[in-house]
Amino acid sequence: MTKEQQEKLIAATKNLVGKPYKYGAGPSEAQNVFDCSSFTQYIFKQVGIKLPRSSILQAADQQGQEIKPNKDFSNLEIGDLLFMRGVVGHYNDELFPDREIYIGHVAIHIGNSEVIHARQRGVIIEKLDDVIREPNYNIVYAKRF
Repeated sequence: MTKEQQEKLIAATKNLVGKPYKYGAGPSEAQNVFDCSSFTQYIFKQVGIKLPRSSILQAADQQGQEIKPNKDFSNLEIGDLLFMRGVVGHYNDELFPDREIYIGHVAIHIGNSEVIHARQRGVIIEKLDDVIREPNYNIVYAKRF
């Protein structure tokens, strides 16, 4: 992702903080309600990157490259997608053969070890450390565009 895309991504995400969450929110509802993957799909569209609809398909898609976050997340860049098991989702564990990568949630890294994502509380910004302390929210896969 270019610096210009990163700046546009940050601006687009911050304008959506506080929008309500709706599980299974579709493209026709964009800008009003989001689930985690409709949020990332919408934001990435704003910077010219087309993503599939679900978090598992966003992870499995051929676009971007897998990255391995280090322990303090200092190697993450703005716009990296962080995939987690989550608490709800449509899982297809066969998309990553021979690897235990179970994905049901996605968040966008926005710098300073913070993420923005759509959760039951709506679109929120949180410290990554706080998110991954929760059960089922460990990062199982990460991707850079």
